Amino acid sequence: MKTQKTWREKMNNPKLPKLVHVLPNMRGKLPNGTMLVPSPLEVEAFVRTIRRGSVATLSEMREFLADQHDADATCPLTTGIFLHIAAEAGEEDARHGVPNATPYWRVVKDDGSLNPRLPGGVARQAEYLRREGHQIVPGRGNRPPRVVLGEEGAAAHEAVVRKLPAAESRTDFAKVG
Repeated sequence: MKTQKTWREKMNNPKLPKLVHVLPNMRGKLPNGTMLVPSPLEVEAFVRTIRRGSVATLSEMREFLADQHDADATCPLTTGIFLHIAAEAGEEDARHGVPNATPYWRVVKDDGSLNPRLPGGVARQAEYLRREGHQIVPGRGNRPPRVVLGEEGAAAHEAVVRKLPAAESRTDFAKVG
């Protein structure tokens, strides 16, 4: 019987990162040109650059990763999936006593909304962000709560210059020509 891969095992995908052409059905949402399909390890490496007390949006993460590979865009679907995998791997690591778990809770949606798909849902993300000094405001209607970004909040949203560690910043990606 085949055993299921651990979350940490799912982080290792030798076929990624890679550059592909922006698909015709995605034009208009993304710029024409090349699109990065990042690796889960690159997503995790980016998350690890977010300092305690700071947050980054999904768009900031995608823009950063695209810039690292001279791509015009980063695939929003795979980036979200890989954030989830990195978050689950971080939780798995924490359960096994691995120090410095991946601080996935520091990544929020572009409007500051918390992500219900992360481990523990918005309740856990809100708890972790409050511990780091962020103000969380309730969502309206069916919308999730959000972190107060920018000058609105005590813990300001920052766009810092990030550099991935060499091991996670791969340049030997496959180009689709």
